Parts: sequence; C-alpha cells; structure tokens
Amino acid sequence: MKAATIGFPEESRRRLEFPFFFLKGRLPALSTCQVSWRMLPGVTLTTVDRECFEAALAEARKGLEAGGVPVGAALQRDGGLVAVGHNERVQRNDPIAHGEMACLRNAGRLTSYEGTTLYTTLSPCEMCTGAVLLFGIKRLVVGEATTFAGNLNAFKERGVEVILLDDARCKDLMAEFQKRCPDVWAEDIGEAPSAEAERVI
Repeated sequence: MKAATIGFPEESRRRLEFPFFFLKGRLPALSTCQVSWRMLPGVTLTTVDRECFEAALAEARKGLEAGGVPVGAALQRDGGLVAVGHNERVQRNDPIAHGEMACLRNAGRLTSYEGTTLYTTLSPCEMCTGAVLLFGIKRLVVGEATTFAGNLNAFKERGVEVILLDDARCKDLMAEFQKRCPDVWAEDIGEAPSAEAERVI
C-alpha cells in the first residue's frame, strides 16, 4: 500500500516537533513500519488517517514519558498534518492543557476548520468536546472510549462524523498512567482526588 503524502505548512514546521515517521529520508515511512491495527467492525481508515492517528499516538507516548497524562491529538486538513499536541496539565501546571486543546493551540489561528479531521487517543472531555463543536470540526477519530467514555453522541447529534477505533495501544497507555498516577487522572477528568492527594495539593 502506497503511503499518502502528508504536507506540513512552513509555519508549523518551525513551531512543532513532528513524530519521527514524517521526517523524510531519516527513518522508514510509516507504511513500512510494523503497526498492528485492530479496529471495531465496519471501521475503515485511509492511509492519511492511519498516519495522522499514529502522530497523535506518538504525542500520547511523549506525554507519558514526561510524567503527564498520555493523551495525544493531531489535526489534519485536506491530507496535510496541521498540528499535533499532547496533554500538558502536569508539565505546564495548566488545567485546560488537554491533548486536543494543546493541538488546537499549536495549530494557531485558522480562518476556517472546513475539511479538518481531529484525531485523539481518548474520547474527549466536555471541554474539548465544546472546542470541537465551537470550531466546526466535522470529523473526529477517537482511539478509545473505554477508559473515559466522554459523550460521543453529542458529536453525532451536531453532525460530526465519529470514528471509534478501540485501539489497544491507547488503552494500555492509559492503564499504565492510571497505575502510576491515579490521583492525577482523577484531577484531569474532574473527579475528587483522594484524601492523600488533597494533602499534597
């Protein structure tokens, strides 16, 4: 299968550090990497979708390595990767720096989100759901909704196409993070922290 061409706006090249498989000539293209995809029945992704989702997943892994919540996101328009980002609530001490928000921030000001797809490794929270609906993003690819269900029906009710992958790698990242930092996860999704965490805070 021939890999699709992913384009990078020059401004985004300067502003963002992209995942390794987009660095032409340095490492193998994504299409040659060993990637195991297990999607829900009836789900079909294009080559561009797969590459952009892998970019979001790479961001999630980067977040976990930095001690943060492993949720990554990527924004694509017309076959070109616009921006990537990952949850940085812990790293930046920023309560709204969720993965999707970080990605949209990195994309900068766009006059229109027509033709865009947002990829996220975890079902969006209410805040990120609101941002997607506010900006009029009409296509959403979600890695998994088991760890956190969110409200995917809210997108469908507003005419957003939702593709749920049920990706085991995303679940594994979240399981590892929840084991390491259960109180940070509770904080991230707006649940009350444990008494021990309250004392630390």
